[in-house]
Amino acid sequence: MTSRTVTLLDVARAAGVSKSTVSDALQGSGRVAEATRDRVRTVAEELGYRPNSAARRLRRASTGAVGLHLPATATRLDYYMNLAFGAVERAQEDGLDMVLLAPSGAAGGRIASRVDGLLVIDPEAGDSAVPGLLDAGVPVVTGERYLGPSAGPSAAVVCDNAASLTALLDHVTERGARRPAVLAPSGSSAWATALRATARSWGLAHGVEVALRTVPFAATPAEAEETTRALLTADPAVDAVICAPDGSAPGVLRAATALGREVGTVGGGGGTGGSNGTGGGTPPEPGTIARPGTPPGPGTIARPGPGLLVAACVDGPATRGAEPPVTAVDLRPAAYGRACAELLCDILADRAAPDTVRRHAWSLETRASTGSPG
Repeated sequence: MTSRTVTLLDVARAAGVSKSTVSDALQGSGRVAEATRDRVRTVAEELGYRPNSAARRLRRASTGAVGLHLPATATRLDYYMNLAFGAVERAQEDGLDMVLLAPSGAAGGRIASRVDGLLVIDPEAGDSAVPGLLDAGVPVVTGERYLGPSAGPSAAVVCDNAASLTALLDHVTERGARRPAVLAPSGSSAWATALRATARSWGLAHGVEVALRTVPFAATPAEAEETTRALLTADPAVDAVICAPDGSAPGVLRAATALGREVGTVGGGGGTGGSNGTGGGTPPEPGTIARPGTPPGPGTIARPGPGLLVAACVDGPATRGAEPPVTAVDLRPAAYGRACAELLCDILADRAAPDTVRRHAWSLETRASTGSPG
């Protein structure tokens, strides 16, 4: 029996109760014993029952839509587009349309009249639109916690961002790095704040000075390249660079190439992951040889210099398709979007408490940029 054919009567028969009891149990209304309410909800879930969205809108005078607020930079980041698609897909399974809100936001009262609930992803404490959204009078689920002053969100789906950066720092250290650097995002989101704090605390805990540089939240490859060039020129001892912003890793690789740093190994070069344009050991053609650490000019060839490990805090096409492929944290954005929308749907359907916090899993994908198999 599919979710399209399951009715209240089907659930009532399977649970051994009346149709009205099923309706009250699923809506959280009426005088239904808690044990009965739990049994009805379990049976409904097992049968795949979905409430009739049209009827539900009539009963609750709802709009049949939920709002999605993304960071202002989201439109040019692959991560947020995948997250949005996942959220839309999950909302539609509960008969809800998804309304993408303008980055500037709107007054909470106007928003509340148009949607049944809100998803607010990576809310910045400095985003003037967020407080009004959180206090709009409808259920709110945030993707990551909001760190600013507010009455607080209804619920949240969170990742352990400190653990993901710790895993990257541990990984490059295990691969031989002794002076790691982190290009951490600016801003006041929970993600950005956690990464900056973790870079510092990990260094203190391991007795290692982590070279921390702040870049824009949505740094472009060009911005990452400029920051990495300056970092490696000023501090040639850096032997691993972890870049946070989505899609910025190719800029780090370009900077390494320009400075004759061989990606995928540490030490004096000659390792397995070469990305410096010399063919990984192939004798250079006749020409001027640039010293390691010196940007080659026209007609010069970079000599393989000290190795450099490169990793990223956000996986995506830019890391998977790079040369060499870049080790990265897969945050599973489409699944994350689904998880946020699912929690909001569960709250709207009384399947979850309004203060629920759920955790979203990530994975570390090791590749050639850290000397690991792809």
